[in-house]
Amino acid sequence: MSLQKPRVLLPGSFPKLVRDRIPEIIKNRTGKYPKTRAAVSGPEYLEFLVKKLMEESVELAASINGASAREELADVFEVIEAILKIKKWPRHSIVNLQKAKAKQKGKFNRKFILLKKPKG
Repeated sequence: MSLQKPRVLLPGSFPKLVRDRIPEIIKNRTGKYPKTRAAVSGPEYLEFLVKKLMEESVELAASINGASAREELADVFEVIEAILKIKKWPRHSIVNLQKAKAKQKGKFNRKFILLKKPKG
């Protein structure tokens, strides 16, 4: 089963995946529970997780030099953890792939900026 190419969710875009306690927090603030539903399948949940990862990445980029950058990075990590869980991928397997890619292609330590894609 393939996923549709997700659109980037901009802040304020709905429907969107929210953390477990967000409906309760909204109810406490406004006096009413917001309209919600659970994802109906694993593939739908995964699609919303990918959209959430893009949304959180945009928020991280927007705040990277600000006080909330670490909080936004924690949000990205939370979504990654959820993706690992639904895919049943052990964290260490991803870390091993990360190490293999670093060995094969390097890391980002030398801070190269590619100015143009080479032909061929």
